[in-house]
Amino acid sequence: MSENSLIIKCTRCGAKNRVPEQRLKESPKCGKCKTLLPDKIFDHPVNVSDADFNQEVLASNFPVLVDCWAPWCGPCRSVAPVLDELAYKYRGRLKIAKINVDDNPGTGSRYAIQSIPTMLLVKNGQVIDRLVGVQPKEALESQIARII
Repeated sequence: MSENSLIIKCTRCGAKNRVPEQRLKESPKCGKCKTLLPDKIFDHPVNVSDADFNQEVLASNFPVLVDCWAPWCGPCRSVAPVLDELAYKYRGRLKIAKINVDDNPGTGSRYAIQSIPTMLLVKNGQVIDRLVGVQPKEALESQIARII
C-alpha cells in the first residue's frame, strides 16, 4: 500500500476501499456497493464528554477505542503519544476518543471506571473489551485488530 493511501471500511457493506489521501475531499464511494465512504477521517484522538458520549462513541460508524483518563495521572499522560500515533495509523478505520473522567463523572460511573487509564473497545454501540492500566503499543494494536 502506498504511503499516500488509506484503507477505508464501508459503513454499509464492510468492504475495504483503498483511497488516495489527495482524493478524500472528492466524496469517494465504495467500490462494491457505491455508498459514500465516511467523510470524517479521525487521524488524531477526539475529546468527548458525558454530553456527547452516546453520539460520538456509541453511535459511531467506526469502532472506537475510548481512553478514560485524568490530567493529573502520569500513566495516562505516558499513553497519550501512543494513542496519537495509533489514531494516525488507523485513520479511516478506527476512532480514538479521550474522556476526562474527572470532568465527566457520569460516563466513568456508567462504565464502572475504578482506575485509570482504562480503555474501552466499542463496536456497534457495545463495549467489546476493556484494558486497565498502561498497555504497550503492541497490545493495543492486537486489541484494535479484533475490532476493525
